[in-house]
Amino acid sequence: MSDQAFVTLATNDLYGKGALVLGSSLRNHKTTRQQVVLVSPQVSNNMRAQLGRIFDEVILVDVLDSKDSAHLALIKRPELGVTFTKLHCWALTNYSKCIFMDADTLVLCNIDELFEREELSAAPDPGWPDCFNTGVFVYRPSIETYNELLQFSTEKGSFDGGDQGLLNSFFSNWATADISKHLPFIYNLSSVAVYSYLPAFKQWNPSYGADAKVVHFLGNVKPWNCSYNPKTRCVMRDSNDYSSAVHPEFLNMWWDTFTTSVSPLFTEQDIPKETSSDKQEEEKLSEAVSQLSFTPPAPVVSSEERRKKWEQGQADYMGVDSFQNIQKKLDAYLN
Repeated sequence: MSDQAFVTLATNDLYGKGALVLGSSLRNHKTTRQQVVLVSPQVSNNMRAQLGRIFDEVILVDVLDSKDSAHLALIKRPELGVTFTKLHCWALTNYSKCIFMDADTLVLCNIDELFEREELSAAPDPGWPDCFNTGVFVYRPSIETYNELLQFSTEKGSFDGGDQGLLNSFFSNWATADISKHLPFIYNLSSVAVYSYLPAFKQWNPSYGADAKVVHFLGNVKPWNCSYNPKTRCVMRDSNDYSSAVHPEFLNMWWDTFTTSVSPLFTEQDIPKETSSDKQEEEKLSEAVSQLSFTPPAPVVSSEERRKKWEQGQADYMGVDSFQNIQKKLDAYLN
């Protein structure tokens, strides 16, 4: 299937590491399609070389930035302006059909059946189901569509400042035109507990042996930001950090893939095989992990500010207002 491909995007080295995990998960589940990663100039040469060991093509593209600070402020994601760079995926006209996947997604099983779908097939966004989430979508490369998207972005912009607002406006009839283009949520399952309908999650999540196929690490903090212990191979969890808001099995799956399939790229490149030892490999893994481990400090918010944010629908779901913390408060009250 050389004319069909999975496509992702890395705009810096951290997202490059996410792409390495995504690409490894696709290979581990024996995809028969090509794998392509678009990289911006901000991705280092070393990272591009590592990506080349997983992906069939590593393609350098220019950064497209919405520079729409006003709309990006509404979703508190100023960094998402560069996601316009994703539009370059329509220029890959040597492929007849592609599936774009964000670098913060992880494949849990073979999903080659998605190539049976047509453009633009995508799963509903958990925050507004009449919009599709652009973390996973099926599309057909086309220079005509590519140019129309560029023109649309210039003339009309994006209602959220990022690619999701732009693509939902461009493919504006997705919600009502053709239900066959609505992918089941299991192809783009949110990793964040607060977004989950718990009974359905228990019915379909991997721990219960059912049908989840792709997990998407939504939000501004990613798996590579979590603290990880390479000796115990466990994510170190804290009630006030991102890992407490994410279903633990998903974080462990991501890190399992990183340690088994990605970390050898660091050790094999940096340590000659004849001098490698378990200790050296552990040191290299620790070094690679240390480059990923970063937990941004939570801002101090007064009770009055916190109340106003709740009233405005802007609760801190990743921090003090996480699902676990709310549950603890309710349990304490009920007891």
